[in-house]
Amino acid sequence: MRPHPSDSKKFTKEELLAKAKEPAKDAMRLHPFFRGKIQTAPKCVIRDVNDFAIWYTPGVAAPCRAIHEDQNLVYEHTNKGNTVAVVSDGTRVLGLGDIGPWAGLPVMEGKALLFKYLGGVDAVPI
Repeated sequence: MRPHPSDSKKFTKEELLAKAKEPAKDAMRLHPFFRGKIQTAPKCVIRDVNDFAIWYTPGVAAPCRAIHEDQNLVYEHTNKGNTVAVVSDGTRVLGLGDIGPWAGLPVMEGKALLFKYLGGVDAVPI
């Protein structure tokens, strides 16, 4: 059963302002720790150098040739149908304005997280 709103603790303006600053403090601690929010990870298992013969050369030539013959196979043999780029020149960044592409990159990484966790789409900030 949810408590009635009149039963909830009343916060002072100072307490609310302090609580509102917590995510920024956490962000300044965690962004450097993880050095960003995204990474590229393979879907396939690489156990030894022989696996590279399947996923890279010489094995990769077979799907390349198949796609060359039928370009629709690109969606079956690659991640093309599930990958998007998140692009910004940094001139209109989410409530921050014209902060430039470098300073806007954390926001673009955040958008990539939203694409992945809410839609299952692999997004890459550029």
